[in-house]
Amino acid sequence: MKPYCLINLAQGLLLSVGLRYLIEGNSRMNRAIHSATSGLTAVQKHQMSSSGRIVVSLERKVKELTVLYEISQVIRSTLNCHEAFSEILGIFHSRLGMNRGTITILDPITGELKIKAAHGMTEEEVRRGKYLVGEGITGKVAETGEPAVVPQIGKQPLFLNRTRSRDPVKKSDISFICVPIRMGSMVYGTLSVDRLFSEDITFEEDVRLLSIVASMIAQGLKIQQMLQDEKKQLLNENITLKEKLKERYSLYNIVGTSNKMTEVFQMIERIAQTDVTVLIRGESGTGKELVANAIHFNSPRASKPFLKLNCAALPDALVESELFGHEKGAFTGATAQRLGRFERADGGTLFLDEIGTLNLTAQAKLLRVLQEREFERIGGNRTFRVDIRIIAATSKDLERSIEDGTFREDLYYRLNVFPIFMPPLRERKTDILLLADYFVEKFNRKHLKEVRRVSTPAIDMLMQYHWPGNVRELENCMERAVLVCTDQVIHSHHLPPTLQTGEQSGTIPSLSFEGAIQNYEKELIIDALKNSGGNIAEAARLLRTTERVVSYSVRKLRINPKSYRP
Repeated sequence: MKPYCLINLAQGLLLSVGLRYLIEGNSRMNRAIHSATSGLTAVQKHQMSSSGRIVVSLERKVKELTVLYEISQVIRSTLNCHEAFSEILGIFHSRLGMNRGTITILDPITGELKIKAAHGMTEEEVRRGKYLVGEGITGKVAETGEPAVVPQIGKQPLFLNRTRSRDPVKKSDISFICVPIRMGSMVYGTLSVDRLFSEDITFEEDVRLLSIVASMIAQGLKIQQMLQDEKKQLLNENITLKEKLKERYSLYNIVGTSNKMTEVFQMIERIAQTDVTVLIRGESGTGKELVANAIHFNSPRASKPFLKLNCAALPDALVESELFGHEKGAFTGATAQRLGRFERADGGTLFLDEIGTLNLTAQAKLLRVLQEREFERIGGNRTFRVDIRIIAATSKDLERSIEDGTFREDLYYRLNVFPIFMPPLRERKTDILLLADYFVEKFNRKHLKEVRRVSTPAIDMLMQYHWPGNVRELENCMERAVLVCTDQVIHSHHLPPTLQTGEQSGTIPSLSFEGAIQNYEKELIIDALKNSGGNIAEAARLLRTTERVVSYSVRKLRINPKSYRP
């Protein structure tokens, strides 16, 4: 529940308890007075007239509490106080006979007090009701923050009657009460009413009641302003985050100048402004998700949701629920309704990574969404329509999966509308140094390091490596190098052992190619002779060759078979 509602709920409870207490007290007082006066003479009853005044006072208290209770109910029923103003003024009129109730609010920009709600006035009269701070009775109340009472407005020159809603002839019969709507030293506006003038009327009670209501209104306005400020701050933060995401995943932030990456950039530019389904293919770690981000954040859907789902990270039993959602009680453990990714991404983009791992049941349902743009939650019968763009990615050979029967051919053709192939890093060697420099700068910021460059031997190692893990492996290598670097230069020994060459590690083979082969051949024949007890024919069978080949090798390598006989 909102804090505003909690405050007003507490007010309502207190007022209702007080109202019930005073009503019961009034009833008991009436019964006591009736019992006490039942056997008295007229003179004695006249002496009891003071008791009648007590009853009148109690009736006034009951009316006041009734008004406060009803107003508190009106205020706490809405988060927009301006919507409750007219009802509040109507309660004053119906319960206490206060006419032409008016609520003015101070405009912080123009410095004017403008009527936001009025009871018993025309629209034209309301439009005329504008006051500067310090101007007239209303302006003085807003300026000083103190209430004002005009017993007869016809005798008060400060009363401007700018709305011209009061009859000039009857001005002497009208009293005007105005109190500030304030919270501490902050004045939000004023609350004013008209009353019929009478010599017997006392204005203290009216001022007290109006001040209480004005305080309630001020409290509501303050909380309303806090909520508006918080909402504005969240909207600004949301806009800022979206701009940062758009900048982060800009097409120009993808590092690469090789011919194959240039082709990728051209494809992204062609399809970003469309809603066509895209299938991104390539080995793990080549940057398929980065391309999906670039497509979405450079498309007309950039301000809409962008949801991602790694199909390989979820078991088959949960994939359908994650994609399409489920109803409460649809299966064991479904204790509440759940919205799926398709429903939550309505109007935006859904990225399905490793789509080649989807089970056949989920593939059939996905095919329907791609064709009809509609689906049902698990356990439900209501059909939902969605406006969504699908971007899929896979590192699997989908053509072979189709042959194996693990991937639907019709789904493949629906996804393969616009394929983008991400080249492996070994096929874009010219981008390795660009990527290495980019990652050095990135991890300098992340780990507060000051690495300036990569040494020439380290560059040679990076260029000679075949990078089976592609860009992801290069990123991890550069982060490790930045962390272990003790000066401002990354050297070859800072790189992982998997990148170390024989020259860098001092393990270059000393044998020639032929010598290494002869050593290996000798080891194989000796092992076969050991197992055969020195029998050349048996050794040939173990090596799956002829006796003549083994005999030739024995003579060439100068091996003595007799030494291996038992």
